[in-house]
Amino acid sequence: MTSESVTDNNEFSPAPDIGDKATAVESIEGRLSPAGGNQQPASSELSQAVAVLEKLQNCVRKQVLGRDDVIELSIIALVADGHVLLEDFPGSGKTTLAKALGEAIVSPSDDNKEGIVPFRRIQFTPDLLPSDVTGVPVFDANSSAFHFRHGPIFAHVVLADEINRTSPKVQSAMLEAMGEKQVTVDNVTYPLDELFFVIATQNPLDLVGTYPLPTPQLDRFLFKISMRHIDRDAELEVLGTWQARRQADTTGETITRDEVLTARAMIDKSVTISPAIKTTLVDISINLREDDRVMQGNSTRSLVLMLPALQVRAALHGRSYVSADDIENLAPYILQHRVELAPGVSDFKKVLADCMRDPMETLARNTIK
Repeated sequence: MTSESVTDNNEFSPAPDIGDKATAVESIEGRLSPAGGNQQPASSELSQAVAVLEKLQNCVRKQVLGRDDVIELSIIALVADGHVLLEDFPGSGKTTLAKALGEAIVSPSDDNKEGIVPFRRIQFTPDLLPSDVTGVPVFDANSSAFHFRHGPIFAHVVLADEINRTSPKVQSAMLEAMGEKQVTVDNVTYPLDELFFVIATQNPLDLVGTYPLPTPQLDRFLFKISMRHIDRDAELEVLGTWQARRQADTTGETITRDEVLTARAMIDKSVTISPAIKTTLVDISINLREDDRVMQGNSTRSLVLMLPALQVRAALHGRSYVSADDIENLAPYILQHRVELAPGVSDFKKVLADCMRDPMETLARNTIK
């Protein structure tokens, strides 16, 4: 895997220039590494966790071409226990991506007692009701009792297609599920799976008949990714292999739900986050909140959610510690939708680059000592 995959098809280019970037990053990593610059081989547990994620990544890549950046970010969000919001256009492969990811994760046949399935797609429309998402009690004439019929939200991976086309009442039904992994219907709470993961989409060009997501719901998404058309070679490959990919048997190329959860635990245990990294994150946030070009800064929750994402990316890139490179690559996707710019300001990349510069330079100086 390569670090440039994160930015291939999205609007964010590599992070802000902080002088001699190569030297700075090398010196930072030397100090952030537990071995003081002599990177040690990853532990066997961490190696096993990374192997699981790479297998998952390869499974999805066979079905989704030209989207390596989005695949990597989606897997990072999945393992970091977050959710993803995609701004896209019709026919961009979002359903294929979510379905490939969902079908690559399986549970034992006897582990479906809660009505949870690998993958579900919900098409959001203006006439959708909350019960269409969460489920509804149904009367059984044979037993003369009500039984809860699980809604499509009970899945490992849920594609919430065009989430901004439904009413705020339905959008709010997603808040509890995404924040607490449970749904409450008729004063009864039903738990979702521990692996519950939402990929939501919205069309940034068509604003007719839409309900923009409120700030509290946007804050539930770990990443917001703006997708672009794939490049010419990738599009030719899509056309040349569509029949083979449609007929491909992927039943033997799966991983289990428990393997993903174990990988999540192992990465959390094995990947180190130094105090200097946490200080840098807080300083970047303070700069954003105090910048005159920013009307509303990011939340503390965003920093909490960022930590496991940084750990997962570090593991995928062969490190047992979080480095400045992880911050530079993930910060734009985590902060963009949480920061509201002042009227007349539209260049978020420049605002973020300015707010990141001093904390990153301080991180470099402190770690060189």
